[in-house]
Amino acid sequence: MITIISATNRPNSNTLKVAQKYSQLMEKQGVKSELLSLESLPHDFIFTDMYGKRSDNFQQLLDKCIIPAQKFAIVVPEYNGSYAGILKSFLDAIPPEINKGKKVVLIGVSSGRAGNIRGLDHLTSVLHHLGMHVHPNKLPISSVLSMIDSDGNLVDEKTLLVLENQTIEFLKW
Repeated sequence: MITIISATNRPNSNTLKVAQKYSQLMEKQGVKSELLSLESLPHDFIFTDMYGKRSDNFQQLLDKCIIPAQKFAIVVPEYNGSYAGILKSFLDAIPPEINKGKKVVLIGVSSGRAGNIRGLDHLTSVLHHLGMHVHPNKLPISSVLSMIDSDGNLVDEKTLLVLENQTIEFLKW
Protein backbone atom coordinates (compact mmCIF):
# COMPACT_ATOMS: atom_id res chain seq x y z
CA MET A 1 0.00 0.00 0.00
CA ILE A 2 1.06 3.59 -0.68
CA THR A 3 0.05 6.45 1.59
CA ILE A 4 0.06 9.98 0.24
CA ILE A 5 0.55 12.56 2.99
CA SER A 6 -0.56 16.17 2.69
CA ALA A 7 1.99 17.53 5.14
CA THR A 8 0.12 20.50 6.58
CA ASN A 9 -2.84 21.02 8.86
CA ARG A 10 -3.87 24.21 7.06
CA PRO A 11 -7.54 24.00 5.99
CA ASN A 12 -8.22 23.94 2.23
CA SER A 13 -4.51 24.00 1.41
CA ASN A 14 -2.91 23.90 -2.01
CA THR A 15 -0.79 21.08 -0.62
CA LEU A 16 -3.90 18.95 -0.23
CA LYS A 17 -4.96 19.79 -3.79
CA VAL A 18 -1.58 18.57 -5.11
CA ALA A 19 -1.82 15.45 -2.91
CA GLN A 20 -5.29 14.72 -4.30
CA LYS A 21 -3.92 15.04 -7.86
CA TYR A 22 -1.10 12.64 -6.92
CA SER A 23 -3.71 10.17 -5.69
CA GLN A 24 -5.56 10.49 -9.00
CA LEU A 25 -2.32 9.84 -10.90
CA MET A 26 -1.76 6.70 -8.81
CA GLU A 27 -5.26 5.51 -9.70
CA LYS A 28 -4.54 6.21 -13.37
CA GLN A 29 -1.61 3.77 -13.02
CA GLY A 30 -3.93 1.19 -11.46
CA VAL A 31 -2.64 1.67 -7.91
CA LYS A 32 -4.94 2.42 -5.00
CA SER A 33 -3.49 4.73 -2.40
CA GLU A 34 -4.53 6.07 0.96
CA LEU A 35 -4.62 9.88 1.30
CA LEU A 36 -3.74 11.26 4.73
CA SER A 37 -4.15 14.96 5.34
CA LEU A 38 -2.43 16.12 8.52
CA GLU A 39 -5.49 18.35 8.88
CA SER A 40 -7.23 15.19 10.15
CA LEU A 41 -4.81 14.61 13.03
CA PRO A 42 -6.33 14.65 16.51
CA HIS A 43 -5.93 18.26 17.68
CA ASP A 44 -4.20 17.26 20.92
CA PHE A 45 -1.96 14.48 19.57
CA ILE A 46 1.25 16.23 20.63
CA PHE A 47 0.08 15.84 24.22
CA THR A 48 -1.74 12.50 24.01
CA ASP A 49 0.51 10.54 21.63
CA MET A 50 4.13 11.36 22.42
CA TYR A 51 6.70 9.61 24.55
CA GLY A 52 5.12 6.18 24.44
CA LYS A 53 1.53 7.24 25.05
CA ARG A 54 -1.12 6.32 22.49
CA SER A 55 -4.73 7.48 22.09
CA ASP A 56 -7.31 5.36 20.27
CA ASN A 57 -7.77 7.99 17.52
CA PHE A 58 -4.07 8.21 16.73
CA GLN A 59 -3.67 4.42 16.83
CA GLN A 60 -6.51 4.06 14.32
CA LEU A 61 -4.76 6.51 12.03
CA LEU A 62 -1.50 4.55 12.34
CA ASP A 63 -3.31 1.26 11.68
CA LYS A 64 -5.03 2.62 8.59
CA CYS A 65 -2.39 4.84 6.95
CA ILE A 66 1.08 4.28 8.35
CA ILE A 67 1.73 0.72 9.54
CA PRO A 68 0.44 -1.08 6.39
CA ALA A 69 2.14 1.34 3.96
CA GLN A 70 5.23 0.13 2.14
CA LYS A 71 5.74 3.50 0.45
CA PHE A 72 4.88 7.12 1.13
CA ALA A 73 4.46 10.12 -1.15
CA ILE A 74 4.76 13.24 0.97
CA VAL A 75 3.58 16.57 -0.41
CA VAL A 76 5.52 19.15 1.56
CA PRO A 77 4.59 22.85 1.70
CA GLU A 78 7.17 25.49 2.46
CA TYR A 79 6.93 26.94 5.95
CA ASN A 80 9.57 29.51 6.89
CA GLY A 81 12.15 28.03 4.52
CA SER A 82 11.55 24.43 5.58
CA TYR A 83 8.61 22.10 6.19
CA ALA A 84 5.65 22.43 8.55
CA GLY A 85 6.16 21.78 12.25
CA ILE A 86 3.03 19.61 12.27
CA LEU A 87 4.87 17.12 10.04
CA LYS A 88 7.84 17.00 12.40
CA SER A 89 5.54 16.48 15.38
CA PHE A 90 3.71 13.74 13.48
CA LEU A 91 7.00 11.97 12.68
CA ASP A 92 8.10 12.33 16.31
CA ALA A 93 4.89 10.63 17.48
CA ILE A 94 5.55 7.50 15.39
CA PRO A 95 7.99 4.89 16.71
CA PRO A 96 10.88 4.87 14.19
CA GLU A 97 10.88 1.09 13.78
CA ILE A 98 7.44 1.26 12.13
CA ASN A 99 8.82 3.04 9.05
CA LYS A 100 12.41 1.80 8.93
CA GLY A 101 13.28 0.61 5.42
CA LYS A 102 10.17 2.09 3.79
CA LYS A 103 10.42 4.14 0.60
CA VAL A 104 9.42 7.78 0.24
CA VAL A 105 9.03 10.21 -2.63
CA LEU A 106 8.86 13.94 -1.95
CA ILE A 107 6.95 16.71 -3.68
CA GLY A 108 7.65 20.27 -2.56
CA VAL A 109 5.04 23.00 -2.87
CA SER A 110 5.54 26.74 -2.57
CA SER A 111 4.08 29.98 -3.81
CA GLY A 112 7.64 31.23 -4.36
CA ARG A 113 10.33 30.31 -6.86
CA ALA A 114 12.14 27.37 -5.29
CA GLY A 115 9.37 24.82 -4.73
CA ASN A 116 10.51 24.21 -1.15
CA ILE A 117 13.86 22.72 -2.17
CA ARG A 118 15.35 23.60 1.23
CA GLY A 119 12.43 21.96 3.08
CA LEU A 120 12.78 18.83 0.95
CA ASP A 121 16.47 18.66 1.87
CA HIS A 122 15.70 19.14 5.57
CA LEU A 123 13.02 16.45 5.46
CA THR A 124 15.30 14.08 3.53
CA SER A 125 17.85 14.31 6.35
CA VAL A 126 15.21 13.46 8.96
CA LEU A 127 13.82 10.56 6.91
CA HIS A 128 17.32 9.15 6.36
CA HIS A 129 17.92 9.37 10.11
CA LEU A 130 14.72 7.34 10.58
CA GLY A 131 16.09 4.66 8.23
CA MET A 132 13.77 5.47 5.34
CA HIS A 133 14.81 5.51 1.68
CA VAL A 134 14.10 8.73 -0.23
CA HIS A 135 13.65 8.57 -4.00
CA PRO A 136 16.24 10.74 -5.77
CA ASN A 137 13.63 12.52 -7.94
CA LYS A 138 12.40 15.11 -5.47
CA LEU A 139 9.94 17.35 -7.29
CA PRO A 140 9.78 21.05 -6.40
CA ILE A 141 6.56 22.76 -7.52
CA SER A 142 7.09 26.53 -7.60
CA SER A 143 4.47 29.27 -7.97
CA VAL A 144 1.70 26.82 -7.08
CA LEU A 145 -0.89 29.60 -6.76
CA SER A 146 -0.74 30.20 -10.52
CA MET A 147 -1.19 26.47 -11.26
CA ILE A 148 -4.51 25.91 -9.50
CA ASP A 149 -7.77 27.01 -11.09
CA SER A 150 -10.76 28.56 -9.34
CA ASP A 151 -12.23 25.08 -8.76
CA GLY A 152 -9.11 23.98 -6.87
CA ASN A 153 -7.67 21.78 -9.63
CA LEU A 154 -4.00 21.60 -10.53
CA VAL A 155 -4.08 22.55 -14.22
CA ASP A 156 -0.54 23.43 -15.31
CA GLU A 157 0.24 20.93 -18.08
CA LYS A 158 4.04 20.86 -17.59
CA THR A 159 3.65 20.30 -13.85
CA LEU A 160 1.06 17.58 -14.43
CA LEU A 161 3.44 15.83 -16.82
CA VAL A 162 6.43 15.87 -14.43
CA LEU A 163 4.15 14.80 -11.57
CA GLU A 164 2.87 11.87 -13.63
CA ASN A 165 6.42 10.90 -14.64
CA GLN A 166 7.53 11.00 -11.00
CA THR A 167 4.54 8.81 -10.08
CA ILE A 168 5.53 6.23 -12.69
CA GLU A 169 9.19 6.23 -11.52
CA PHE A 170 8.11 5.88 -7.90
CA LEU A 171 5.84 2.95 -8.64
CA LYS A 172 8.65 1.10 -10.44
CA TRP A 173 11.11 1.78 -7.58
